[in-house]
Order: sequence, then C-alpha cells, then structure tokens
Amino acid sequence: MNIFLKRSCVLLIIAAWSVCCDVVPCHGAGFGIFTQGADALGQANAVTAHTDGPSAVFFNPALLVELPGTQIELGTTAVFPSRDFIGTNGQASDNEDTAYFPSTFYFTHQFNERLSAGLGVYNPFGLGTIWDSDWQGRFIATKSRITTYNINPTVACRISPRIAIGAGLDILVLDAKLKNRIDLSDIGQPEIGQEFAGDGEGVGFNVGLLIDITDRLTFGAGYRSEIKVDIDGKAKFDIPGNAGALTYILFPATSGQSSIRLPEQITAGLAWKIGPDWVMEAGLRWEGWSSFQQLKIKLDQPVGGKTANVSLRNWHDTWAYNVGTKYHINSRVAVMAGYLYGQNPVPGSTFEPAIPDSDTHLFTLGTEIAFNRFNLALAYGFQYQEDRKKRTNQYDSIANGTYENHLHLVAISMNCAF
Repeated sequence: MNIFLKRSCVLLIIAAWSVCCDVVPCHGAGFGIFTQGADALGQANAVTAHTDGPSAVFFNPALLVELPGTQIELGTTAVFPSRDFIGTNGQASDNEDTAYFPSTFYFTHQFNERLSAGLGVYNPFGLGTIWDSDWQGRFIATKSRITTYNINPTVACRISPRIAIGAGLDILVLDAKLKNRIDLSDIGQPEIGQEFAGDGEGVGFNVGLLIDITDRLTFGAGYRSEIKVDIDGKAKFDIPGNAGALTYILFPATSGQSSIRLPEQITAGLAWKIGPDWVMEAGLRWEGWSSFQQLKIKLDQPVGGKTANVSLRNWHDTWAYNVGTKYHINSRVAVMAGYLYGQNPVPGSTFEPAIPDSDTHLFTLGTEIAFNRFNLALAYGFQYQEDRKKRTNQYDSIANGTYENHLHLVAISMNCAF
C-alpha cells in the first residue's frame, strides 16, 4: 500500500501544480509560461520597460499609457517539445513529441493621455508530458495534460509626465487530467492504471511601474501576486479483470481536495532607445517557487488504507536574465533578437519525470511587418534545457538516468489598431 500512496501523491501534486493550456513550460521556471506574443518572444521577453503592443497587459500594465487608441492583439505559439530519457541501465525512452498551441488575446483602450485600460486572456503556467505507458517511470507519471486560463483586466494611469502605474486582477481557472500506473507486485497483484481529473479557481492581482528616466532611458517593473487555488478532483482506477477482489476494495473511485499557491513573480527591465528606430532592453525575473514546499492531499474515501498524505517538494526561488533588441529597418519592417537564461526550482531530492525541469537557455529571432492599421509579428525561439540527472530520491530508484530536453517555438501575432 505504501507504494500506491507514494505514487498517488505524486499524481495529485502534479495535478495541483501543473496548470496549463495543453502546453509545455516555455522559458519559465518550473512550469511558468511566458509565450505571450510574437513581438515579445522575438525579444526574449525583454519588454518590461518598453512596448509596441497590447501584450503589455501581461508584462507591465503601466505600459498601456504608451499605446494610442484602441488595439486588439490575437496570437498563438506552436510549441514543439523533444524530451529523451536514458536510464542508468542504458534503456531509452522518448516523450511523445506532441505540438501544443498556447494562445493569447489582448485588448487595450486609451481614454486620454493619462488613463488607459486593457484586458488579457492567456496561460500563465503550463505542463504537458506524455510518456509511454510501459516505460520504466510509469509508476511516477505517464501523461500530464492540464488546461488553465487567466483573465486579466487592467487599468493604467500616468501620474506625472515621466511616471505611470498600472494594476490588474488575475482570475485563474484550471482543469487537470493526469495518468500513471500503480505497482502492486508486492501484494501479488497486477499493475493498475490511475487517472486523476480535477478543477479549481483562484484570484490574484498584478501591478506595474514605468519611469522615463530620460528621453532615451526607461525603467519598468511588474509584480504578480501569489494565487491560492482550491482544487476539487476525483481519482479513478483501471483495474484488470485478473485482479483480486481486495484490489477493488482498496482502490475505489473517490473525490479529493487540496489547495496550493502559485508563485509570486517580479520582473524588471531597463530599456535604452539607441536611436529613433532602435531599442534595446536588459531585464530580470524572480519567481517565488519556495512557496511550493509540500502539499497535503485529502481523500473522501480511504485509498490504500489512508485518507490523507503529505509529500515534500522543497522547491526554491529562481532568477532569470534576458536581453532583447528591436530595430525598425523602415516604416514597415522591424527585426528582433534576444537571449534568456533561466534557473530551475526543482532540487534533486524531488526531481521527477512529470516536471523534468532544468536550467534554460532561450535564443530568439523575430520580425514585424506593418500593413496600415495592422501589424503582423512572427518569431522563432530555440529553448535548450541543460541535461538533468535523476538519482535515487523520494521516488526511489525509479526512472533514474539522464533527461534531455529542448523546445522549438514558432509564434505569430496580429495586432489591429483603431
């Protein structure tokens, strides 16, 4: 029974913490998603202190005062992940290379020179991993496929000629479905399948600051609060016909509850207008993943003889650093480039294949083309994640070996100004 309890806790932990829109983590620590528009991706998200579009709702709401008129932006990013595992015994496994498409909607309106408002709908966190049902880590995870949306109304005000502030509300909704296998060989029973489905919601806020230090040098900063999410879910089990009656009794379908806190985030950037057509920004991001120390799960019916369990995570806070640039070749065409380095929050003691996170290097290129009132932005990013080794930890020696990860990102956004 202890084996089951450990595996079921892993599944519920992932369900509680891996919120996404069928996507994989994109240049964010843990399972953070920062693919919030092609223009931003082309500059490796170094857009906290300057902007050309409504995705400022996400990066720094104070920037909305810089956007004239009414603007609408729609975009999506095709994410092509590649994850490989080589076990200590030489056995290799591949994560199913499924494409994912996190998408964004942004709307902004400038009432006057001092007051603007906006609305964003996007995915702030994400995870998508699919391993073969017979791979050696199947007792930890086989499939993690979860959906989340954040609805973010914002308002911005210029309080002086050189200072603007912004604030917004984060309304987060999530839905989760995850699968793994349970090893019952210690009691002479066959493997059984486990599926968890759950949903929850939470509310937080974000604020932003913009300071024009000089006519050419601008400082921007943004803050997002923790979001507490209460999760209600249900676990059910796929029990083969040759299992004993005791297995059916020990593993009934049951409801479960948990609550978690998504981490607070701080971003800051310094933008330099090198010339009228050229801007460069350097920035940083801090994420408070140390809020994820443990998770207590309550089950309405006993499973394996227990109705609650606590699993340690011991994640730590992370930093990311980025630099990006945008140059307007002429009035219609601009080009972008950028680089980002990000730390990962997962210690070796709790590292596992559902979230095989590691330090990240992101290299990006992009272009933007203007058509009267329309702007089309295209961007490409290659995200290389440093190899990560799993050694015996709280998940025993299961799936020990080397995890290799990288992503290709292709983004497109269309901005219409009225």
